[in-house]
Amino acid sequence: MLADMEQRTLGRTSTRIGVIGFGAWQIGAAWGEVSEQDADAALEAAIAAGVTFFDTADVYGDGRSERFIGALLKRHPGITVATKMGRRVEQVPDNYDRDHFRAWNDDSRANLDVDTIDLVQLHCPPTPVYHSEAVFDELDAMVEEGRMRAYGVSVETCDQALAAIARPNVATVQIILNPFRQKPLDEVLPAAEKAGVGIIARVPLASGLLSGKYTSATTFSADDHRNFNRHGEAFDVGETFAGVDYETGLAAVDRLRPLVPEGMSMAQFALRWILDQPGVSVVIPGARNAAQAEGNAAAAGFAPLPSRTHAEVAAVYDELIRPQVHDRW
Repeated sequence: MLADMEQRTLGRTSTRIGVIGFGAWQIGAAWGEVSEQDADAALEAAIAAGVTFFDTADVYGDGRSERFIGALLKRHPGITVATKMGRRVEQVPDNYDRDHFRAWNDDSRANLDVDTIDLVQLHCPPTPVYHSEAVFDELDAMVEEGRMRAYGVSVETCDQALAAIARPNVATVQIILNPFRQKPLDEVLPAAEKAGVGIIARVPLASGLLSGKYTSATTFSADDHRNFNRHGEAFDVGETFAGVDYETGLAAVDRLRPLVPEGMSMAQFALRWILDQPGVSVVIPGARNAAQAEGNAAAAGFAPLPSRTHAEVAAVYDELIRPQVHDRW
């Protein structure tokens, strides 16, 4: 029996989805070991809690995450699945071409065991890609061929998001949005809402910082990006702790704790803050076990935060976080 959850339209599609989704990077790779049993338990717990949108990528565990989601889709037909492509090659614009697109799409469709994928997103491509007519012509052709129902982009910067929103057939933009990454509120969310483009909010808990569970003594395993990518050694540093210095992030969390309403966890507070932003279609926290998936989904059941709380979150951002991240992404 699925729990009730608020539904919103997924951008320029007619699909209605629950406002809390499931980000499947954690069950693929780069977050420490997650067993198959824990991954399946997390996914099933999300389904039971009313989650209907699942976001993955071909490079998450070299297809491991996609295969988990494909198996879930067999057990629960009707869920909405999004994947991403483009990070298997050197990040140069010339690699974003017809042959690569179709090869990547073939692999994803095989992993997911579907003929047509609900949503395929370019996975944080180089900036020139957003301005290539040939790239978007190929994506349009893939929709016409029945390879995917719609396409979107996952972006690193607000400028990239605005370029994508201006494209007539981009259905969604996936962007980092959380109390530590507020720049999208300035222009991106208003532009997306006006254009009817969906916003998929990723890294909503700043790689767990906004769970409130970490301290200066917390350590992460060698295969966890929170260890090996703290300074952008492997990919854009904005994907790890939302680009915020770890100790600064801990200090900001301490400032936010008194704002959390009774009965709500810090993680749920951060997710509710995102859901309160006009233009957000869905937020996609990850989960490595059933308890995390259940807790994330429960955030949808809380009332919107008071305006005074949003003002106080903005004040903490302005004082501690804005100098580090606002002009960078």
